[in-house]
Order: sequence, then structure tokens, then C-alpha cells
Amino acid sequence: MTANTAPRHLAVIGGLGQLAGIDLYGKLRQAVTASGAAGRYLLDLERLPYLRGDGTGAERERIGGRKLYLYDAATRLEQRRADGVLLPCFISHTFLEELQAELQIPILNMMSALGQRLHGGTGKLGVLCTDYVRTSRLLERYIDADRLIYPSRRTYESCVAPAIYGADGVLAGSAGDAVLDRLQRACEELLEQGAEVIIPGVSEIAALAGALRRRGLPVLDSHQIYVDYALAWRDGGRPPAFKLGIVGGIGPAATVDFMQKIIRNTRAERDQDHIRLIVDHNPQIPDRTANLIGQGADPTLALYSACKRLEANGAALIAMPCNTAHAYVARLQPGLAIPIVNMLSETVRHINEHCAGHAKVGLLATTGTVGSGVYHEAARGGDFELIVPDAAHQALVMEAIYGKQGVKAGHVDGPCKAMLMEAVTHLAERGATVIVLGCTELPLLLPEQPALIVGERSVVVLDPTAILARRCIALSRPLNQASIGIT
Repeated sequence: MTANTAPRHLAVIGGLGQLAGIDLYGKLRQAVTASGAAGRYLLDLERLPYLRGDGTGAERERIGGRKLYLYDAATRLEQRRADGVLLPCFISHTFLEELQAELQIPILNMMSALGQRLHGGTGKLGVLCTDYVRTSRLLERYIDADRLIYPSRRTYESCVAPAIYGADGVLAGSAGDAVLDRLQRACEELLEQGAEVIIPGVSEIAALAGALRRRGLPVLDSHQIYVDYALAWRDGGRPPAFKLGIVGGIGPAATVDFMQKIIRNTRAERDQDHIRLIVDHNPQIPDRTANLIGQGADPTLALYSACKRLEANGAALIAMPCNTAHAYVARLQPGLAIPIVNMLSETVRHINEHCAGHAKVGLLATTGTVGSGVYHEAARGGDFELIVPDAAHQALVMEAIYGKQGVKAGHVDGPCKAMLMEAVTHLAERGATVIVLGCTELPLLLPEQPALIVGERSVVVLDPTAILARRCIALSRPLNQASIGIT
């Protein structure tokens, strides 16, 4: 480890049983110390009380509470920037994928560790586990089912269940002779059935593996196998599920419109085929145009705060469905670890690729966007001239957006649409054959279309919000996530 390399932070989530978490944590610490790698690891035990309930039936009844307990514990470890979590609980591994889907922190899979250790063998394997784990067929997901042997129902009820759930059982913290005697009888039955090795399918039984082995029983120490797996583990597993972060509320209707365009443009046959969206919807972010053209409050900090919250919640990309807000991207991006997909750059890219040969492109946007020059900067070096309305027609655009009968006031027809069409006609008469609706509210008045007839002219109407949505969808695909380069 170099001076600049941080220790690897591994954490054990205990609390689901009195013995399991402490046993796994102790074996993890012992292994790290024995290997001489103590300086390379930061080890943690997250252990809060968990109300399990009584008896075998309680496992199924309280599974929802178990999920929430683990989610909260893992989230706390995420906040402490742990690198990976060890979870000594077979029941919890029945829903591990469901839990992992909601978290950024990797949960190291105990069943994968067992599967790797037992892979390639042909001998029979006895299993001591709860009814819940058996009926969930957890071990069969990782080990050939033909190799697995379970105790008879009579032995389970007379030996295994009392050893686990009894008043003097392992879940109550007992590791005495009464527990070991019951487990020994169950092991002996499994050996009579042909088992060569016995797998503890309850983490509290795994904590007793050493004591059972001293009685001559071939019981695997699944916790030690898990520890060995964890210390050999390196980052580089499957990437986390893609999440698109959206800075919303700038403006509110445009945010909803953008989300609808994400949904409409996604190829999906079911709900689960759609992109996961994280939206920070804050209409109180100061008005961007008021800041750019006057003395309005600076929105930079509010925009940055929204981006950081999206980043903290696992977003892979950030979309800002507000053209004017892109005047602040140069300030925001350096402080972020994830890219903002630049709607203006994507619009220019679209024009170059799909509107080749169009010499003049008209821009309809807020006075703040026009005055900031962000679209002109994005279009610099392109094969087209970007033109904007004269002062009178720019005033009409602003009235269509901000006026009492404008789109920000909730109107999508009537005077606001008429004023917008007057500005479109003005640009078309000046030679624009492509019109960019450079304010995210304007597509609510005039949809994107390849051939809008304006008098005797035909113009292409482009919606940057739709272009942004399609680009975000393209970047969400697994092949594109590994190397997202966005300007």
C-alpha cells in the first residue's frame, strides 16, 4: 500500500443474530492480522438490535422488516464510504439481488463464496438450514441440487428447529452442549444419508462449526470461506443499475415534459424496461433569465446542490431540462464526479448529423439564453449560421414564456402560441430553415416536427428536450456506460 492508497473498508452487518455477526467479524479481523495486512484494511461491525420474532413462522412474517433493517444498515455504511459489506445471514441472501438493486455499496455474496469453494465436486452435501431457506431453494441457486441432502422432517422438528429457535437455541445466544447435541444428531442423520460434507445454512450454526468439527463432524466453516472470499475480492463486478439524475423544477412543466419524452422514447415491453430516474424537483431555484439579464438572484449554488444530491444518490448522468441553466454548466461541472449531458451541444450535434445543408438555423429562447451566448458557443465551428429574433420578436417570445397568458403560467394555447408562431414566421422569412425551440417550455406550445409549413416555406422544428431525452436513453445502454464522454 502506498502512502496515497486508502485502506480497504469492509463492514459486517450484524444484529440479525447474537452470534453470527460477532463470529464473522472476529474471523475477518483474525485473518487480516494473520496475513500481515492490518494496515491495508479498515474493518467495521454495524450492529443494532433487530426484533426477529419467535419461532420458525416468524421468518416469513417478518421478512419485510428484515429488508428494511438491512437497507438502513447498508445505507449508513454507504455514508461512511465503506467499500464492501459482508452479510452473515442466509435468509437475507434469498433477497440479496433485491437489496443490492437499491444500494450503491457492494454486498459480497456469501453464497457465491460457498459455490466457488464447492464447485466441481460430486460428493453429497448435507445442509442444516431453516425451513425458509430450504423452501426458497437458496442453495440450489449456487450448488447442483442433486448434491444436496436435507434432514428428514422429524429430525428437523426435533433437532434442527429447537437448536435454532429454542429458548436455549443459537438465536438466543446459546452455544452449549444442548444445542451441539441436537445439531450432532442432525449431522449424523445426514451422514447416514450419504453426505460427505455438511453446510451450515444458518449463520449461527456456522459460528459453531469449530465446536462441531471437534466432535468429529465434517462441518464446513462457511464464515471462514466467506472471509477468504472477501479478502480476495476486488472491485470490478457488475456495474450498478443505471440511474439518470434530473435537475427538475426549472421549470416544473418542462421537467414533467422531459420525463414523458424519456418514457415515450424508451423501447420497453414492461415497466422494468424503463430507465430509473432520480429527480430533484425544486421550483425555488432562482430564475436563470432574471439573473443573466438583470439583478436576479444567482442560481449557481442551488443548481450545484441539486447536482450533488443526484450524484450522492447514485446517478450516472445528470440532465437539466432547461436551456438557460446551461449557461452555468461551466461552473457546475468541475465540482461533479459525473457528467452533465449538455443539451445545447447535443442539439448542435443533431443539427450537424441530421440537418446537413441547412445554412441558417433560427433560435427561439429566453433573452437570458440568447444574451449568454451559450448556443452560439456550442454552434461555433458548425456549418450553419445561428440567427435570433430582432428585439420586437424577442419580446414576443418572452411574453409567450413569462406573460400572464404564457406557458409558465400554465397556458399552452391562445395568445402565447400565436406570439410564438409570429416569431417562427419572422425567422423563416429571414431564411431560417431549421428552428430550435431553445426554451424547454416552448415545445409545450409547438411540437417537434420535420416539416412545419410557415406561409410558403417549410421549416424543421427541433425540440432540444426530446434530443436530450434520446441521448440520455442511448447513454443508458450497458455498452455505452463504460466510457461516457460528454461535452
